[in-house]
Amino acid sequence: MQDEADDVAAEAAFQPGERLAGPRRLPESERALFAGAGAVLHVLAGDTLFRRGEHGRSMFLLEAGEVRLCFGDDMADKLLEPGRYFGELAVFLGEHLRTADAIAESDCSLREIDVAAFDDLLEQAPRGMARFMRAGFSYLVAGENQLLHGLRRRNEDLMRALDALRQTRSELSLAQQLVRSDDLTGLANRRGLYSYLEDAARYASPDMQRALLLIDIDHFKRLNRTHGHLAGDSALRAVAEAVRGQAGPFDLPCRLGGDEFALILSVVDEGDLANRAISLSTAVRALSLPALAGERLGVSIGGVFCDPAEDWSHWYSHADAVLLRARGTDGGNWRIE
Repeated sequence: MQDEADDVAAEAAFQPGERLAGPRRLPESERALFAGAGAVLHVLAGDTLFRRGEHGRSMFLLEAGEVRLCFGDDMADKLLEPGRYFGELAVFLGEHLRTADAIAESDCSLREIDVAAFDDLLEQAPRGMARFMRAGFSYLVAGENQLLHGLRRRNEDLMRALDALRQTRSELSLAQQLVRSDDLTGLANRRGLYSYLEDAARYASPDMQRALLLIDIDHFKRLNRTHGHLAGDSALRAVAEAVRGQAGPFDLPCRLGGDEFALILSVVDEGDLANRAISLSTAVRALSLPALAGERLGVSIGGVFCDPAEDWSHWYSHADAVLLRARGTDGGNWRIE
């Protein structure tokens, strides 16, 4: 009866979900079962009993000294003291891949029990060995539950870290967008323009030609003087929306500064480019801004095709010269060269 009470107490001590320092300590009733079984080993500190991934064919009972189980993969080691056993799945299942390195922490005395010796014990004391195996499996289940709990916790930590990374990346993307955007109009600024040009090859199409429209608001300085800077800002935002409205999915509308805008776009031919310029001029003339007290806006537009052998400075200089000729004396004109 005392043996059974010892076994029940041993099993109760290892319920799933508890924090276990190492494999269960054998009660006296079970130590008696293993007395004289298997072979006695004496190992020195630092010796390796087995390696993780090896096929196990025996279990060990630690009678003196300490053994460290090293699981790797960021899992905590387990330091075993006398009275503990380990490697039992090798005899429970017949053969099992080791899940840890077993290294002697100090000079040790152990009892090694292989499958044949374990089978002999099962025949000699089936009831006692059944209790031992039942308690052993209870410990293993508790250990697996602990492992699953730890993995779930690590997975939750990983998900939180990924969420934080996504948020940081989103904030970084937003910051980069703000740096590359004009505060007043939301169009790309010069930084955004240069970034676009660096990746221009991504937007190239063999059936299309890259072109540039350079746009100025007519008489903008006078408009500012007459109606005030708030009205001027309103005009800039309105023209920016008109420029944006002419941009395709791979085009870039931008504000270069002051009342100067640019639209880099892909067109089929000169007629297509002219139609874009006309549509933009018409859209601006159709604007009605209360801040301008009935005065209508107009823009002058210079358009050129972008020679792929040249860079932005050449395109801009060419388009600026065409814009100057388009502006003439009255403004409100467009010209394509």
